[in-house]
Amino acid sequence: MSEAVESELEHFMQGLRKRNPHEEEFHQAVEEVARSVMPYYLDHGELRDAQILERLTEPDRIVIFRVCWEDDEGNVRANRAWRVQFNKALGPYKGGLRFHPTVTQSVLKFLGFEQIFKNSLTGLPMGGGKGGANFNPKGKSPREVMRFCQSLMTELHRHIGEDVDVPAGDIGVGGREISYMFGQYTRLENRWTGVLTGKGQTFGGSAVRTEATGYGCVYFCENVLHHLGEGMEGKRIAVSGSGNVALYAAEKILQNDGVVVTLSDSKGTAEFKNGLTPEQLDFVKDLKENRRGRISEAADEYDDVEFHAGKRPWGVTCEIAMPCATQNELEIEGAKQLVANGCRVVCEGANMPVDLEASHYLKEHGVLHAPGKAANAGGVAVSGLEQSQNAMRLSWDREEVDQRLKSIMQRIHDRCVEHGTQGDRVDYVDGANVAGFEKVAEAVLAYGVV
Repeated sequence: MSEAVESELEHFMQGLRKRNPHEEEFHQAVEEVARSVMPYYLDHGELRDAQILERLTEPDRIVIFRVCWEDDEGNVRANRAWRVQFNKALGPYKGGLRFHPTVTQSVLKFLGFEQIFKNSLTGLPMGGGKGGANFNPKGKSPREVMRFCQSLMTELHRHIGEDVDVPAGDIGVGGREISYMFGQYTRLENRWTGVLTGKGQTFGGSAVRTEATGYGCVYFCENVLHHLGEGMEGKRIAVSGSGNVALYAAEKILQNDGVVVTLSDSKGTAEFKNGLTPEQLDFVKDLKENRRGRISEAADEYDDVEFHAGKRPWGVTCEIAMPCATQNELEIEGAKQLVANGCRVVCEGANMPVDLEASHYLKEHGVLHAPGKAANAGGVAVSGLEQSQNAMRLSWDREEVDQRLKSIMQRIHDRCVEHGTQGDRVDYVDGANVAGFEKVAEAVLAYGVV
């Protein structure tokens, strides 16, 4: 990057930090995109004159509200919830709801900002948004979760709609929570419409939605390997996390003859010495989805599984890393471990799991790094397909949805290659950011000053 472009970037970021103090996650997400698109932005004077980048980093609106509910002992509890409606240039706001005690406005702004470009890359008519609450569903009874979801929707319903804003699930929000919220929405609005995605298939949900983010990440990774003239067969892949994204990424890797060497949770990493087997995957799925256990129990159950307490997966030798847990889980020390152990590709299954310092280190050492806005777009892609099915009052079978997902992930990969090829290599971070930005910027510019 030239000194002139670097100076413009720093000037822009100074203004953003001043307008949004103490929002470190949001600053990080914006800087990653701005660093990629600033040369393109400066080369297109009409975008700069219209302040497109500045406008895209300011949400259309943020709705903040209180959620009151009663626990099983009759105690009144109160949480804070948000809906960040970031940009609707390409279609209705689209993005998940996250329930977790670490949820803040900064986290939701970073997620909503990323969602703009992720949705743009899918090619589907979806704008960017995100929401959630600092509510922790862990340890809560089903009735407590139901009461919270119903109370949240009592306020949120007035701000969403199938042509306005279509939320989905995220961390802490699965099929159960979506069902409770959708039931309350239909009760309040007295109509059935596809206002939420991630619904059960018996009432408007789509096939492959549960698996979509994990499967999509693997499909994207396959495209990266094919571009190199290789395949996934026999590749050692370190997967972090043991939630929905990680488990279905692992499932698809096994179907494609890859070798999963790790899964993890907040307590540490399980290393599968001989590669994860289908039987072991079923054990972990049951452990996490039904028994709410810890990944360490896999080491207690199987002799060829070793548990590394307090460790992340990045010290285990692998050719591909898939961080599928949470933001900033792969920091500089992890990046150094991956490079030292010969890792060649990092595909993000989570949202912004690689911090800026680690991302720069990976790039400097020739590791292909596919960012979440590209590699984990499978979830929102199938959410968009669910919207289409709801609008047409029909349901596609599993094979059709899966094939559409594969095609979308291939198109995203091809757009990254188109915009990110530098000599004989592809910078997937720059490619994804420029491709996503170009489409949204064109739409915002066409609308005039609104």
